[in-house]
Amino acid sequence: MEDQDSNPAKEVARDVFPFLRVYKDGTIQRLVATESLPPGLDSETNVVSKDVVIFPETGVSARLYLPDDEPISRKKLPLVVYYHGGGFFAASTASREYHSALNRIVAASNVILASVDYRLAPENPIPVPYADAFAALEWIAGAGGRSEPWLRDHADLDRVYLAG
Repeated sequence: MEDQDSNPAKEVARDVFPFLRVYKDGTIQRLVATESLPPGLDSETNVVSKDVVIFPETGVSARLYLPDDEPISRKKLPLVVYYHGGGFFAASTASREYHSALNRIVAASNVILASVDYRLAPENPIPVPYADAFAALEWIAGAGGRSEPWLRDHADLDRVYLAG
């Protein structure tokens, strides 16, 4: 992250301390870094996760979570569509705090979970994150959900719940 002190010529247009700083030249400095975790098998909960790209043209994606006993089960499970916090300008589905918490929720609740990674402001001003969130929900409930193997084979798309 660039430090404003290293380039005093840059004028600040908006300072949203402690989260980000927007400069008049259009560059954005995110002041809070979040640790990202990769998808995969969580050794604590035995929940497995993977990332799927929903819309390649925008980068909107989701991290899917599957309980450990689901692959051998033939019963379809409820689906929770989760929208991470961060005020639409911070965090992601890969952020440690969300990834770890969602592994525990999936293990305890025996649900399939799709955590949507929408585009962040200010690069993508409101209503873009809302539109991404809604488009991802439509994808999950529509043809995308029927073509994604984890959703098609394990999620009951008649029992979809929203959380975040």
